[in-house]
Amino acid sequence: MRELWIAGNWKMYKTRAEARAWVAALIEHPQAATVHLMAFASATLLATVEETAKGRIWVGAQNLHPGREGAFTGELSARQLLDAGATAVLIGHSERRHLFHEDDELLQKKVRTALDSGLRPMYCIGETLAERQGGRTEEVLDRQLTRGLAGVGAEEWSRLWVAYEPVWAIGTGETATPAMAQAAHRFTRDRLQALGGEAAARVPILYGGSVKPENAGELLSQPDIEGVLVGGASLEAGSFAAIAAAGAERQKTS
Repeated sequence: MRELWIAGNWKMYKTRAEARAWVAALIEHPQAATVHLMAFASATLLATVEETAKGRIWVGAQNLHPGREGAFTGELSARQLLDAGATAVLIGHSERRHLFHEDDELLQKKVRTALDSGLRPMYCIGETLAERQGGRTEEVLDRQLTRGLAGVGAEEWSRLWVAYEPVWAIGTGETATPAMAQAAHRFTRDRLQALGGEAAARVPILYGGSVKPENAGELLSQPDIEGVLVGGASLEAGSFAAIAAAGAERQKTS
């Protein structure tokens, strides 16, 4: 049976009380035990999610600084995130790339820091609308993968995920068709294999971009889509549970 990863990115939403209620509601659903569930939360919420989830949900941070410690006001180290309860971390989300101008070289340092510290990175890649319309999707994905994952060792590929999130589909209501998403995932898997062999080819690749309960099942039916990274639809436990249920159903038939 396929292993599927259903991840929610809460972005800059939720208080501790809201996070506690979300986790408590989600773990009551039966599908919580059949797929891997993840919540990428603000740093202020990590301990709350970890304490409420009691090991039933992967706890993820949304960013980290590549340094171990130092005079970097407002930043958070891997050591601090681990101490707060995180086991995973998003790196290279489209908002970090395009709003905060993080480039592939910086993101490679963050991936290295996460792996060295024991955090599992979810490395995000994706093209803009202009890049897709210009026929540059594969060029962009190749560059992001080659530079951002440079130096990942043979034994380290099993400790990370990749998320393909076309920038033009983030928070816009637009979603790549299942065929478009599958093509990008197939290309990504081939490139991963070229970078790191069979171990890299087995890295789970998630799709992110306006994922909803209505389209999750069809996306997850594609052979190279092994999970979804959900934004707005992850903010309500019921909506996120419905996406997890779609994943559990697809798991049964694969």
